Amino acid sequence: MTHHLRFAGRRLGFLLLPLVLIIAAGAWYLLDPGFRAGQQPPTASENLPKDAFEQRVRDYLVANPEVLVEAMQNLERKQRQAEQTEAQAALAAHSDELLNSPESPVGGNPQGDVTLVEFFDYNCPYCRQVAPAMVEAEDGDPRLRIVYKEFPILGPNSVLAARAALAARRQNLYPQFHKAMMQVSGAADEAQVVAVAEEIGLDVEQLRIDMQDPGIDAEIERNLALARALRINGTPGFVIGDEILRGATDLQTMQRLIDQARKDQNR
Repeated sequence: MTHHLRFAGRRLGFLLLPLVLIIAAGAWYLLDPGFRAGQQPPTASENLPKDAFEQRVRDYLVANPEVLVEAMQNLERKQRQAEQTEAQAALAAHSDELLNSPESPVGGNPQGDVTLVEFFDYNCPYCRQVAPAMVEAEDGDPRLRIVYKEFPILGPNSVLAARAALAARRQNLYPQFHKAMMQVSGAADEAQVVAVAEEIGLDVEQLRIDMQDPGIDAEIERNLALARALRINGTPGFVIGDEILRGATDLQTMQRLIDQARKDQNR
């Protein structure tokens, strides 16, 4: 999923290239010695023909390619800043739903002073990759609270696994099911779900019944909408304090953000 997002970013860059060219053309006017000298705009009869104007812009860009690079970098930076501002506003607006939804499973210390929220998909290899760091973060911090957001975006098997996980909560075995599913190899499909359920001692028949509860589908839909609001478009995604992380991370980064969130709360 992370690779798809990088591809989308590159594609967006190509789509924005015409805009960058316009910006560069504006830069050419600003940098033109005659313009800087305060000359009056040319009269209509003095206007360059279109092809001559385009040739001069092209010549300027060929001679000063750094203008294009700088313009693209500034454009991307402003876009990232705008997205971050929107995401932070969404974080404040949806804080209660993010942290305190009664339908979202909670791990670690339920009364912990810092909450780590994870959006994940059981078929996401990056989620499985970061799972050991999640376990280490939980084991190493008795004051850490974890909120699990089922975010099945990789197909029907992912939806089935998410529904099974939320149904496992009805038997008070959600954490065990979640951690076992993150350790499976291959597709997290129905066979894997049943195997894990049996392994950790779930009543499989009751699990199948509970999976049909409309409330489970409603929780998944809420998670999908919440992720969209926070601009979390891939898995995994994390929220720690005021920070939103998109993509896999490491234990050190988690711990640094947890420590920072704890310091912010104590100010």
